[in-house]
Amino acid sequence: MAADPSLVLREVFGYPAFRGPQAEIVTHVIGGGSALVLMPTGGGKSLCYQIPALCRPGTAVVVSPLIALMQDQVEALRQAGVRAAALHSALDPQEVAATWRALASGELDLLYVSPERLLAGDLLERLAEREIALFAIDEAHCVSHWGHDFRPEYIQLGVLAERFPAVPRLALTATADPRTREEIRTRLKLEQGRVFLASFDRPNIRYLLRDKDEPKAQLLRFLEDHRGEAGIVYARSRSRVDRLAADLRTAGFDAVAYHAGLESGVRSAALDRFRRESGVVVVATIAFGMGIDKPDVRFVAHVDLPKSLEAYYQETGRAGRDGLPALAWMVHGPGDVPQLRRFIDDSEAPAAQKQIEHGKLDALIAFTEAPGCRRQVLLAHFGEQLSEPCGNCDGCLEPRARSDVSVPAQKLLSAVWRTGQRFGGAHLVDVLLGADTERIRALGHRQLSVYGIGGELDREQWRSLIRQLTGLGLLVPVPEGRGGLQWGPEEAVRAVLRGDRKLELPLPPPRRERRRSGVRSGSTGAGATVATALGEADPQLVAALKAWRTEQAREQAVPPYVVFHDRTLLELASRRPGSLAELAEVGGIGAAKLERYGEALLAVLAHA
Repeated sequence: MAADPSLVLREVFGYPAFRGPQAEIVTHVIGGGSALVLMPTGGGKSLCYQIPALCRPGTAVVVSPLIALMQDQVEALRQAGVRAAALHSALDPQEVAATWRALASGELDLLYVSPERLLAGDLLERLAEREIALFAIDEAHCVSHWGHDFRPEYIQLGVLAERFPAVPRLALTATADPRTREEIRTRLKLEQGRVFLASFDRPNIRYLLRDKDEPKAQLLRFLEDHRGEAGIVYARSRSRVDRLAADLRTAGFDAVAYHAGLESGVRSAALDRFRRESGVVVVATIAFGMGIDKPDVRFVAHVDLPKSLEAYYQETGRAGRDGLPALAWMVHGPGDVPQLRRFIDDSEAPAAQKQIEHGKLDALIAFTEAPGCRRQVLLAHFGEQLSEPCGNCDGCLEPRARSDVSVPAQKLLSAVWRTGQRFGGAHLVDVLLGADTERIRALGHRQLSVYGIGGELDREQWRSLIRQLTGLGLLVPVPEGRGGLQWGPEEAVRAVLRGDRKLELPLPPPRRERRRSGVRSGSTGAGATVATALGEADPQLVAALKAWRTEQAREQAVPPYVVFHDRTLLELASRRPGSLAELAEVGGIGAAKLERYGEALLAVLAHA
């Protein structure tokens, strides 16, 4: 194999040039250096270890958390002519024996294993007898107690530094705040390695947030614009997942459910359909997603708040891995927050971790209530500053007019104080609107001076104001308070109450206008789509290429995207190459694929 990384990139993987920090990372690792790499999903992390694996002598060992991800990576590498294999529990004995033989004879470029498989039995001893090119630890955030996908087995991977001190080690993740980065470096003994921090921005993803009204109806309206596209819908509970999947099937969508409560065979079948077929929508809990390598997911929808901004970034990052336009759509409301608070408070985590988790949730709330560019808030959470609004989120595309809400804010803060700083948003709104509930009567809150003084706003507007004051830190959760709210820093609150601080914030339109327009509650606002990204591509030719790809994938029992990504097919349809030499200039067509598929592709292009 050629030792020139640029040549490997072109001839094996079919890409003309490295992106971002890829070239610097590859050069560092080929030279024997270790590193922590933070790069967004779809940013090309895999090439950062795959190319050094082909440029250094020996076998590269890749630690990966999920069988599905290993299978996708191995199949894609074999398509590119790379000698790759995996060791995991889903293999039959003959496949395992063949992999052991290939490893022993030095015929493997890359070996994929789970952390459990690496640490169990005698695999480390066997590896010590072989020449190892490098160790790559994918999804490295799993090592962190404070992360959102903690896997205890990852902590033990620090042993690689002790057992193989001369072998470069690469830890890779798409999601890690500064605290998690430091824990990765410490636990994996990478303190002396370099840190490569690429931009967290995924400019092809459009972030669209909607006020939660009727989530099922809102979801169905959203999906109407995306029939036939692959996507993921996240919901919080298993029962909700089951109901939504059934509702989508009734509405004519090709939908499957996925959660930990299903039999393993049912889950595997759902995942396999999603990987191998087009246009399947998976409705899932957070049990689904990490390691999904499907590049043509066109949308990720949330009908409930995720548990943190890191989780949201990770989950939405599964859309648009091919770089084509994709959507991250979410409905949210104040009713989501108390349950998430309860999950944190009821967990067995130590107090320090609970405090951190509450802080993560507060950051998520601030993101949902951001009055301007969503992407600026999202990137700032990861320590990255976006100098200008992105122009590709609802905050930029659908700017809401701000109004002076200083007086309503004063009434709300007074209601929090006069009810004892222990009640949640729903009760506070009931008091302000003068609701005649049994709870209000039992508590004597009809006698309060703030009872019924909030008629200038409707219930949803009050809820929005509560969320925004929480995002601004003027209201904070009551410790161990099951969703209750109390004042934030007293000096800041008093400034609002005295009128020294004016608050101008966007509020939803009155309820009658919301019902009439439906703009904020359900519409897609899709804007840029894959269709607009086609350029000069002939839709009929794209369809013919996809049909050909599907047949190839079916014959080989691999997902279609392992044969070619949509992006490659779109470029083929746009450029219409007429020779093998011209085919070789298309992104994603390396030497092995050119030899394997070249003549067949030219025939499709000539006759479509």
